[in-house]
Amino acid sequence: MSEIAKEVAKENLSAEVGDVGLPEDLARADLYGLIARFFQMPPDEELLDQIAATADQQDAADEAPLAKVWMDVVEVAKNNPAKAWHDEFDLNFISVGKPNVVLNGSFYMAGHLNEKPLVNIRKVLEGFGLEAAEEVTETEDHISALCEVMRYLIAGDDVEISNLTNQRVFFNEHIRPWYDEFCDAIEGIPEMHLYHPVAALTREFLAIEGQGFDMI
Repeated sequence: MSEIAKEVAKENLSAEVGDVGLPEDLARADLYGLIARFFQMPPDEELLDQIAATADQQDAADEAPLAKVWMDVVEVAKNNPAKAWHDEFDLNFISVGKPNVVLNGSFYMAGHLNEKPLVNIRKVLEGFGLEAAEEVTETEDHISALCEVMRYLIAGDDVEISNLTNQRVFFNEHIRPWYDEFCDAIEGIPEMHLYHPVAALTREFLAIEGQGFDMI
């Protein structure tokens, strides 16, 4: 991912963590934060403008898969207003019944919401001393919540909690089993053309994360 993309991610986080860690680890934390932001709520014009502004500052020779999918996100950010993103988000992620795309891991891991995977996550978060803020309405197995936890485990100040071992275990148990199916669900809906690149970015980044944890 380019330095510019990292800066966009860093400026659009939805929770505060420290600045502990190597630059590459902080860049990982920032991208987790940006992915969380995309799936927590549709991007506003400010975020879209920041992403679009990187279009002419990318290295055209960068053939890395993550750089390529980032540029796809840049293109849809540049060419579509916030209202279009809002409409696509509401149409596919929000519903009084089952939405077109479910954002919760329990659905993919157990077939239903509020199942054992959610219970397991809550136990882990309790062990970390973490709890959802009062204004948060999503359950802890929501993709945005899980990405925020990873962000904290990477860049939090408490090294007893925020360390590589906890990152690896949390990722492998609570994100890795279902993120591919989640991204498939988005990409399987042709009308979701705005979130297709976001899903591709999510998939590529999380695949890289998994590869990195496998080498530990």
